[in-house]
Amino acid sequence: MSNILVVGPSWVGDMVMAQSLFKLLHQRHPGCTIDVLAPAWSHPILKRMPEVNQALELPLGHGQLGLKTRWQLGKSLAGQGYTQAIVLPRSWKSALVPFAARIPQRTGFLGEQRYVLLNDRRPLHRQSLDQTVKRFVALGLAKGEQPDWGDSANIPQPQLRVDPINQQRLVAELGLDLSRPAVALMPGAEYGPAKQWPLDSFRKLAQQLVQQGRQVWVLGSGKDQAAGQHIAQGQEGGAGQSGFVFNLCGRTQLADTVDLLALTQQAVTNDSGLMHVAAAVGTQVHAIYGSSSPAYTPPLTANKVVHYLGLECSPCFKRTCPLGHLDCLRGIKPSDIAPGQGGRL
Repeated sequence: MSNILVVGPSWVGDMVMAQSLFKLLHQRHPGCTIDVLAPAWSHPILKRMPEVNQALELPLGHGQLGLKTRWQLGKSLAGQGYTQAIVLPRSWKSALVPFAARIPQRTGFLGEQRYVLLNDRRPLHRQSLDQTVKRFVALGLAKGEQPDWGDSANIPQPQLRVDPINQQRLVAELGLDLSRPAVALMPGAEYGPAKQWPLDSFRKLAQQLVQQGRQVWVLGSGKDQAAGQHIAQGQEGGAGQSGFVFNLCGRTQLADTVDLLALTQQAVTNDSGLMHVAAAVGTQVHAIYGSSSPAYTPPLTANKVVHYLGLECSPCFKRTCPLGHLDCLRGIKPSDIAPGQGGRL
């Protein structure tokens, strides 16, 4: 029986997309065991994936080298009976734990001089592996096997488990009102402002949604609290209040966001980790792209609407707009998305 260790990615969206690989591995190796080595923040997401046996903590921050820690962790895993390791990040340091654990087959893409650390090295064919999810899933194929996916619709799609009991708790504790259809707005994008639709556009959209009989839940981390406040100001909802816009940024954990998104009818989001979470719980995703491209990191669901202008200057994949105008995002108007206003929400 296959006993596989996957060294996971360090971003929320990438971790959700990695579930496509886990699904493929179970299809190819029925009864296999999959453990995922990943930062502690990602464990709530991994616990919502039935394909994952257990999440192992990598006790290092994003980008931290920690060679001694990685080596010691690898030595501690040497007796776990892993038959294969699949290393999703393309860095040298990410391949050190499987090497120290003496896992017989260590699979990953060529790069960063990992010739000794990996003994099942795969070339990265950028033309055929033109999406992040395709690159992840390709590492689950046999060496030399040519993928024939067409587009990502032919790849197993992520599907996160939802906790109904936690949903009930959140509705009660956050004072949410389920009498109106809920739309989630996610204004954050960890990568940078060139992926963030203007807050005034989110605010105007929230107003239009309320006028159309919806309620709005603004979701994000503590870093997004000020953004959520800007969107909700003057139309806040909550226990004992009459508004229909709820700023929930920083008031929930990552697993809570999974459950809240499953209660919404639609989610309007930047190209972010929460976009992939929304896609993986089945809500309709309205994905807004600026400096990035829907061809590279699309929401992995058929239930999506992509808003992307495809200007001459985009995608630039920059954190901030190099031209200073952000036309790729400013050109997308709330009326392009809101119900009854020419959009499809």
